[in-house]
Amino acid sequence: MLEITLEDPASAAAEMLIAELSATLARITGDSGRSSFDPGDVRGPKACFVVARDGEGQAIGCGGLRPLEANIAEVKRMYARAGTRGVGAAILAHLEAVAAGFGYDAIWLETRRINARAVAFYERYGYRLIPNFGKYAGRPEAVCFEKRLPCPR
Repeated sequence: MLEITLEDPASAAAEMLIAELSATLARITGDSGRSSFDPGDVRGPKACFVVARDGEGQAIGCGGLRPLEANIAEVKRMYARAGTRGVGAAILAHLEAVAAGFGYDAIWLETRRINARAVAFYERYGYRLIPNFGKYAGRPEAVCFEKRLPCPR
């Protein structure tokens, strides 16, 4: 049984998962990605940070959502511990539902082109390439994605 709950990014579990993600990214890409994450961005209005826990209560994944533009949210610090199955997809679906509930029209995100597993993951879940945005513009090592969210009824 997987449980995904709101959690402060400074909690012990969140910090442990963020550190694992940073180490993994540094190994894959040469950059931990820490400079691209401000915990305050996922604490404000129309933002959140979540931690996924397995049936024993062990923290095994995380992800954040922050406002980027009026109707666009950005996914930050998406991570599922190696060896878990379906955790990343569950976190991403949860963040998409939260974003839709906040009234966002789309989600954007960035990952590194060399991180083929992440690129394939986002494409598998309906994310499409877009021009690099913000600080990623003009950076060939970065690749940006968008997913349009269903219009609320």
